[in-house]
Amino acid sequence: MPHIDNDIKLDFKDVLLRPKRSTLKSRSEVDLTRSFVFRNSKQTYQGIPIIAANMDTVGTFEMAKALCKFSLFTAVHKHYTLEQWKDFAAQNPDCLEHVAASSGTGPLDFEQLEQILEAVPQVRYICLDVANGYSEHFVQFLRDVRKRFTDHTIMAGNVVTGEMVEELILSGADIIKVGIGPGDCMGRGGSGDRVSDRSFWQDGGCSCPGDVAKAFGKFWDRGGMLAGHTESGGEVMEKNGKKYRLFYGMSSELAMKKYAGGVAEYRASEGKTVQVQFKGDVEHTLRDILGGIRSTCTYVGAAKLKELSRRTTFIRVTQQASPVFGGEVGW
Repeated sequence: MPHIDNDIKLDFKDVLLRPKRSTLKSRSEVDLTRSFVFRNSKQTYQGIPIIAANMDTVGTFEMAKALCKFSLFTAVHKHYTLEQWKDFAAQNPDCLEHVAASSGTGPLDFEQLEQILEAVPQVRYICLDVANGYSEHFVQFLRDVRKRFTDHTIMAGNVVTGEMVEELILSGADIIKVGIGPGDCMGRGGSGDRVSDRSFWQDGGCSCPGDVAKAFGKFWDRGGMLAGHTESGGEVMEKNGKKYRLFYGMSSELAMKKYAGGVAEYRASEGKTVQVQFKGDVEHTLRDILGGIRSTCTYVGAAKLKELSRRTTFIRVTQQASPVFGGEVGW
């Protein structure tokens, strides 16, 4: 018989935040910026640690330009060409400290990553992304990238267990992507944890600003919440008088047809394709997310984002929003 872990696992929908006495007079007093010095690269980061996912429907150059105005970060998807990177760097030098160049582990990925980082040396972050971060091949690829780019900050994943988090850190990663199939791939939820005070990137699973506030610890990935905007990728279509944009996981059938000619006979599609109603400029969504986090900080008395995790007590609930009037998930 296989081992079954019967411990209860809670998702965003299962908890609310307990308010605490607060000395804050206004949401404007909350400081959302964080500073980190990474273990392997020794590089210093300062900003609001929210990352646009490295999907071609989210991690676009247009999204990076919008997010950097708010000191937010973008993991740019790996399907841009070297010439497109050069053009983006020449026209948007202020954005380069807020982006990562993404890479898979295929035969040509390392070569393409080298070309991009040599042509645009201002980019100091690398995102190594695979669906299954447990393979020996991925770990060795991470080691090779660390050996070649000793001073770059490397994000690596995805994994969901403490043992593999430790393996990736010791192999050269600075930030670990935690969560397999939490939202973008339309699978099970996952969340970050803290091991030895390292940095984690909680990959997906949030559907509203309240979820983002519950999740906050270090770096948090936004996929679906940033899809469907002017700056997002994905085909635009119209149905019943409303505009929609396609949003899909990078292991979905649509993505594999687009970039690999189809789903290989030895594997299956591991993601869905959905139509997200067009939301307009992403700036409005960003202000909603950041405003929600500030509200949470005032409710628990956290003057700085760094204090939020230490001042948070979760209350387990069976229901968050009124089923009569609808609306977003509560805080």
